Amino acid sequence: MVTKCNRLKFVAKDGKMRLTDVADVETLLRLIQSVPSPKAEPVKLWLAKVGYERMQEIVDPEKSLNRARENWKKHGRDEKWIQQRMFGQETRNKLTDYWSNHDVKEGKEFAILTNIIHQEWAEISVKNHKKLKGLKTQNLRDHMNEAELIFSALAELSTRQIAESVKAQGMIENKVAGKQGGGIAKKARKDLEKKTGKKIVSKDNFLNLSNSMGLKKRRD
Repeated sequence: MVTKCNRLKFVAKDGKMRLTDVADVETLLRLIQSVPSPKAEPVKLWLAKVGYERMQEIVDPEKSLNRARENWKKHGRDEKWIQQRMFGQETRNKLTDYWSNHDVKEGKEFAILTNIIHQEWAEISVKNHKKLKGLKTQNLRDHMNEAELIFSALAELSTRQIAESVKAQGMIENKVAGKQGGGIAKKARKDLEKKTGKKIVSKDNFLNLSNSMGLKKRRD
């Protein structure tokens, strides 16, 4: 606790800001593992179960895909949305694999390139797209509608294929590929919006759906 916990000010019962011990999720779970109390036993059993499931997924990656599919179903997503979400993730993984192998650093540089692509096709940044949907810590793609997922995947697919064709190396060259790939998806988006009269980028999210599913389970 001494080395892993920090102290931040939070509002106390007396209404004043008081220094309070805080820790990240990993540290909290580790502390629970070390607590010699029957009350901690359910969490310890859950950690053991999750750990075992993770080991199974390492041996057989298909289990991880099936678990993701089941989790999305539990949150109320239909099969069509799930298929599109998984296709989009596969497209995303191929792009990030290319970046990793061509001098783009995971983390900040991945985020910068992702935002360039997103800004180009959607004409809104990732941050503002999340804000539009009323999201905070949630994953933006988990709250995209089918059309948003499709155009996001098209932008990233186009980016990767352009990068591969010119052998883009490093941030500068991959930024160019990102803008071009995003531009292809933007043109397609605008063409569809013109034909249908409907905007692709939407403020809709699945927050209410997820909450209602949780309430239903508690009632059951």
